[in-house]
Amino acid sequence: MKKIIAVCACPAGIAHTYMAAENLENYAKKNGYDIKVETNGSSGVENRLNENDITAADYVIIAADTKVEMERFKGKLLLETSVSTAVRKVDDIFKKIENNELKEY
Repeated sequence: MKKIIAVCACPAGIAHTYMAAENLENYAKKNGYDIKVETNGSSGVENRLNENDITAADYVIIAADTKVEMERFKGKLLLETSVSTAVRKVDDIFKKIENNELKEY
């Protein structure tokens, strides 16, 4: 099973951050991926990705419209997208992963 880690963050950090996280989690679980999602919302960072999470991950999804701590993902295969894509077109994100349309960070 492929392991994915993700970070969701939007400037307001209220609804869209959590909607994006929920969509990523639901899609991943339905399609046989193991996923852990960190949210950077109005109440701060929740479900923070630790070093073990990052090391074990096959792929990283950054669904953010604001600044995210990126240095920790150095050397990982990564896909950057907007929060709205994770909310409205989550299947597009996973198609890019399946088609290996990722870059090494």
